[in-house]
Amino acid sequence: MQVGVSTASLFMRKNNEEALPLLSDLGVECAEVFLTSFSEYGYPFADTLKSVKGDLNVYSVHALNTEFEPQLFSKHPRVKADAYGWAEKVLESAAALGAKYYTFHGTSRVKRASRSGKHDDFPSMIAGFAELSDFCESRGVSLCLENVEWSTYNRLGVFRILADEIPKLRGVLDIKQARISEQPWQSYLEEMGARLSHVHISDVDERGRMCLPGQGLFPFEELIKRLKGVGFDGAILVEVYNKDYKEYAELKKSVDFVKEILNKYGC
Repeated sequence: MQVGVSTASLFMRKNNEEALPLLSDLGVECAEVFLTSFSEYGYPFADTLKSVKGDLNVYSVHALNTEFEPQLFSKHPRVKADAYGWAEKVLESAAALGAKYYTFHGTSRVKRASRSGKHDDFPSMIAGFAELSDFCESRGVSLCLENVEWSTYNRLGVFRILADEIPKLRGVLDIKQARISEQPWQSYLEEMGARLSHVHISDVDERGRMCLPGQGLFPFEELIKRLKGVGFDGAILVEVYNKDYKEYAELKKSVDFVKEILNKYGC
């Protein structure tokens, strides 16, 4: 297993072209690049990031999904085509940076009725995800669906239904989103199982406030043991909000905290 940091943790504090060399200088070994706007998708920005990332291994990319991801499932041909144009650029960035995984949210469950999933059209969802998964695979990148309270995978069971029909679909476990969804992270991990690509980790203190791993109460030893149990060998990525820490050095300290647990369990 690898331990790294998502540049989402530096959102509004450092732009990506500043965040990557910062993480490299801190001694962080791997990262997820959170591409934050249309101007950051594809070339020439991808070349800029490649030139400054140093020895940092970019494991995955993540887009600001509401900008185009929901439209990938549009029934309007022109809307869908435009959205796929932006997805192509995100995959260009992944290729330039050597990332093999695309962290994906999908549709947005904006309306209250959509949160329950009562009206989910799974045949249509399966067709849309299968098409997109093939599109990503043809460009050397795996599509990875993340559990997110307000998006496609907002409750247990969704991933299993999609993954049963889409062999290449992978999963991303987000600890904070499981907390927000009020569903056990252990159950999400069990559902994704061997299809799990990477994990977004955070911690929570005694007052329920999010903080960096190692500063709160989250049972990281249990997480590592369960990851080992499903044969996971991907990246564990620190992903918090920019207000959840003060000094950048705390990010590296958090990474080292998780690494110590990995060493303890021979991971």
